Amino acid sequence: MSTTASTGSRELTPVSAESLAALLVARKRPPRPGSLSTSLTFGWRAVLKIKHVPEQLFDVTAFPIMNLLMFTYLFGGALAGSPGDYIQFVLPGILVMSVVMITMYTGVSVNTDIEKGVFDRFRSLPIWRPSAMVGYLLGDALRYTIASVVMLTVGLVLGYRPGGGVGGVVAGIALLLVFSFAFSWIWTMFGLMLRTEKSVMSTSMMVIFPLTFLSNVFVDPKTMPGWLQAFVNNNPITHLASAVRGLMAGDWPAGEIAWSLGWTAFFVAVFGPVTMRLYNRK
Repeated sequence: MSTTASTGSRELTPVSAESLAALLVARKRPPRPGSLSTSLTFGWRAVLKIKHVPEQLFDVTAFPIMNLLMFTYLFGGALAGSPGDYIQFVLPGILVMSVVMITMYTGVSVNTDIEKGVFDRFRSLPIWRPSAMVGYLLGDALRYTIASVVMLTVGLVLGYRPGGGVGGVVAGIALLLVFSFAFSWIWTMFGLMLRTEKSVMSTSMMVIFPLTFLSNVFVDPKTMPGWLQAFVNNNPITHLASAVRGLMAGDWPAGEIAWSLGWTAFFVAVFGPVTMRLYNRK
């Protein structure tokens, strides 16, 4: 009984305001995290999701490989005379298509976190507001890089030989990653606007499929009807595929690179502010 009484008395001992204040101000308040550090932290969070759910890598490994094998061996002989010749043309295009298509998962991830209530916690933190969005995009950039490496590895096994060497391949992938980072802002906007994950997925597919298939990813648009060529030649995916294909082949298609970078700036300038406006109002 004496032990219990003494324990209870210690727990009920009053704390003076002076001692509490001295404890709280004993050390300097830690500095507020900067925009770069918080963005990298959220990017690392996205990477940890891949670590704990490795099935997410299916769409950046098995799906691109399946596409490359199907289009090369099903249509290579009819379109280019042989699969070996066709893969020189189609591999950069399928690389662009595969990476662009998986950008929609950024919006899906955003919508999932909103449904779970995680974003309420993010918005209450004393951090740079766009860091959560930028973190998603940085994490997905790793997925784009993995998809590019997988595609190129399989392509080399199948006979693809980039005329631009390592430098051309790195330049092409870098341009693709920059474009995809900007393109992802569209799906981030959809993730904030739409109510469910399925609606984000279906809306994204309705936009991505016409852009990727009505382009020069698979064939040269010269054989298409004139009205269709007008759309294909002004399609941002066409400009990107031509730029990546030229860089990997050892050329320097300045016009196509300029168009790709122009579309990149347009996506960031238009959809970035709209996304942040929706995020602040959510």
